[in-house]
Amino acid sequence: MDPSTLSEQDISTQFVIPALLRAGWDLRRQVREQVSFTKGRIIVRGRLHTRGNGRRADIVLYQQPNQPIAVIEVKKATLAVGAGMQQALDYAESLQVPFVFSTNGRGILFHDRSGTGGPGEPVETELGLDAFPTPQELWRRWCLWRGLDNAQQARAVAPYHDDGSGRAPRYYQLNAINRTVEAVVRGQDRILLVMATGTGKTYTAFQIIWRLWKSGQKKRILFLADRNILVDQTRTNDFKPFGAAMTKITGRRIDKSYEIYLSLYQAVTGTDEASNIYRQFSPDFFDLVVIDECHRGSAAEDSAWRDILDHFAGATHIGLTATPKETRDASSLGYFGEPVYSYSLKQGIDDGFLAPYKVVRIDLDRDLQGWRPPQGMLDRSGQVIEDRIYNQKDMDRALVLDARTDLVARKITEFLQATDPMQKTIVFCSDIDHAERMRQALVNLNPERVRANRKYVMRITGDDVEGKAELDNFIDPEQPWPVIATTSKLMTTGVDAQTCKLIVLDQHIQSMTEFKQIIGRGTRINEDHGKFWFTIMDFKKATELFADPAFDGDPVAVFEPGPGDPVTPPDEPPAGLPDGSGPAAPSPSPDGMFPDGGDGDGAGAGEGRRVKYRVGADQVSVQIVAERVQYYGADGRLVTESLRDYTRSCVKKQFASLDDFLRRWNDAEQKKAVIDELAAQGVIWEALQEDVAAKGGGPALDPFDLVCHVAFDRPPLTRRERADSVRKRDYFARYEGTARQVLEALLDKYADTGVEPIEDRRILTLDPFTRLGAPVELLRALGGPAGFKQAVIALERQLYA
Repeated sequence: MDPSTLSEQDISTQFVIPALLRAGWDLRRQVREQVSFTKGRIIVRGRLHTRGNGRRADIVLYQQPNQPIAVIEVKKATLAVGAGMQQALDYAESLQVPFVFSTNGRGILFHDRSGTGGPGEPVETELGLDAFPTPQELWRRWCLWRGLDNAQQARAVAPYHDDGSGRAPRYYQLNAINRTVEAVVRGQDRILLVMATGTGKTYTAFQIIWRLWKSGQKKRILFLADRNILVDQTRTNDFKPFGAAMTKITGRRIDKSYEIYLSLYQAVTGTDEASNIYRQFSPDFFDLVVIDECHRGSAAEDSAWRDILDHFAGATHIGLTATPKETRDASSLGYFGEPVYSYSLKQGIDDGFLAPYKVVRIDLDRDLQGWRPPQGMLDRSGQVIEDRIYNQKDMDRALVLDARTDLVARKITEFLQATDPMQKTIVFCSDIDHAERMRQALVNLNPERVRANRKYVMRITGDDVEGKAELDNFIDPEQPWPVIATTSKLMTTGVDAQTCKLIVLDQHIQSMTEFKQIIGRGTRINEDHGKFWFTIMDFKKATELFADPAFDGDPVAVFEPGPGDPVTPPDEPPAGLPDGSGPAAPSPSPDGMFPDGGDGDGAGAGEGRRVKYRVGADQVSVQIVAERVQYYGADGRLVTESLRDYTRSCVKKQFASLDDFLRRWNDAEQKKAVIDELAAQGVIWEALQEDVAAKGGGPALDPFDLVCHVAFDRPPLTRRERADSVRKRDYFARYEGTARQVLEALLDKYADTGVEPIEDRRILTLDPFTRLGAPVELLRALGGPAGFKQAVIALERQLYA
């Protein structure tokens, strides 16, 4: 058989797989073909979205299930043996495998990223198909690459938990799990994993613990979190397979008969020695402690929570966080060291596992220009307002403008009414008082929704029992109410709001850690409920933090002290204290709330910790200065860009000129292939059609005309105009009888629905074709399936002549 006539899949089946068999690879356990490891980035424009192409490796080789060690990229025999190498190297970098192969079925190009070859051995070596390395040889070199000796190798391949459902860790979870287990095997006792919110940190932690526990490397494990909901979700969901070996620490007495312990920090520690029940465990009781959200209390050296870790200092400590904290007094990196693995928000969005976002930025005049009260002006309670300039940082903390609250609530309501009034929304406010006033304003602006269900808007803060009771309903995708939650700090972390589509920032945020946590409330995707992306409505310039390199960069602390400065980096200003002054943030109490009965904002409802002036809407007005929409771009930056500009840039990445596009369009046997290629690059056809039609470009343009018009400034023709032009040329005169009727009906279908439907012969099963005869008869009239295909190609040539 001539290999030059074979497809890539044929090359793989007939040449590559036999070569692997001869080398001793187990096809059932060690070889997987067509491994899709990303889902494809979600691209959003307007109210529509599309998915780009996911990444898929032709073949991945495994030492055992979930332990990838090599990637093979297969190309046609007409290409060079190394034609797939750069593509394979890209996949190998993501999958963190050291051995990379490219083949065309005639030979193999082997690239060794491990550096474990013999002296003088080149990085890339060309091999014959009969010289493919054995599993034993690659595993030996893999262990050298990972620094594992003979005794450590067996422990590093402890099996994963398999529940029989077919669920498998995603590629980045495999990386995190495998790198962590290897670090434990090598004796590392402080380990940090950095994974963006929504990427499955708890499931990753479960597999790490399972592998170490089942293999006997770690016998007693403590899992610590700082929110009750985190512990309960973990126990009933991801950790459920531990069954009777697992317990949650409650009460003041400890049962030491279990092996897996879940606990709130607050449940085992307190301000007095009698409350520190963790001391009932001997220091060597646990040999593994896993700390969820380790950027919070345990990062501070002088915290009561750190005392727990110090008590179990002899155990291995694994910290999980989306946001490592680096301040003068709290350092995740200082305690755990550099992360063994990081998976960022940008990576998650690019891979299609996390939801992208668009930002609606709204600037208000009093925020930007500031406001100074007239001399002796009184607020609503009769207080004389201090004479100074109040700016954006003061709004809703030192100064309440009722007109501002009403305007923000009105913009939120307008957005929901224009999109979906039932989309889950979180409004982050400055404090509890602000959250209550925002709740009232939203209730008054949505009377019909509130009459339908009083829980349409709820304040969910730490001081409100009824509000806290609705938190589970808010995050439950199956529960429609509440729809809008106003909050301050309670919902910044640990809230798995899968269907939250709108996040409103009306809170001054200076802490990058807090900003990342808040944005993380919207990054989860829930396809079953139509959640693919979310919107951030920003009233406080908080999204300027997107431009900060620390937003999605490596979690490192960079500090250059000047002469006489201390060598420790300065602290981040506590959230809500713009000048960095004031008391340190309090620690939560056992129920996950804070000592003042609030939710950590430093000012519970009705408290007088700071002077706050309230000015009525009849005293001071507030206006919108600017409003714009920004999108998450392919480079991870926010871009303000029209739909046409975006489409033009997408098209010109594929086609440098109109001639290039025309050549590709005319050469394509099916135009659908070109349409799909551009959709994968980010062209959203429905949104583009709406945009062009709204500007008088025609109500029913073909994708061909949309591209020519938007990307190359050519006047468009509608589908109906193209169809009429074909009729005027009397193109159908060459056909007779049924064949002519079928082609005329295809032309009508094109005018109504576009080019894609007419390329699929299943259209013959639809009206009006069914009135012309049975599908088999219609195909016969055109010369069978091949004749139908050629007739459509000829018709398309006429349409685009």
